[in-house]
Amino acid sequence: MKKAIFAGSFDPFTIGHMDVLRRAAVLFDEVHVGVLVNPGKHPLFTPEERRGMIEAAVREAGIENASVSVFSGLLVDFAHSVGARYNVRGLRSGADFDYEYPMEYYNRRMASELETVYLASDPAHVHISSSAVRMLMASGAGISGLVPDQIYKIIAERVKSDEQ
Repeated sequence: MKKAIFAGSFDPFTIGHMDVLRRAAVLFDEVHVGVLVNPGKHPLFTPEERRGMIEAAVREAGIENASVSVFSGLLVDFAHSVGARYNVRGLRSGADFDYEYPMEYYNRRMASELETVYLASDPAHVHISSSAVRMLMASGAGISGLVPDQIYKIIAERVKSDEQ
């Protein structure tokens, strides 16, 4: 059985992330989405909120071989904890590759059996990033079409309740 991880901060999970996840779900028997707790970042959403949003989007999309969990620490430890031998990474540009390639070196150094699989972004999604979505949200601009519909609904409800 081929198991993969797809890990990141996902603050929030975008349609670009969803595209990579859908494609990974076709390639692998199981895909474990890992929501990273990174103490160096100041996320907009808690790890549990992000996990819940991604789970809702995965259910809505009908992806039956994906699960979502929160993890902290090393990616290789997360891979070992779920029995994954593949690490899925989405690439939007050469800059993403320049960042990811050295990370692959260190991951393989710590876990030689962990193979990184790069999936090129759909050209329609290359400019979409979580940081850009957060920036738009902070300015009050609409984010519909940038995040999966189910996540958009959750964020809209949160914004609505925060305003009350």
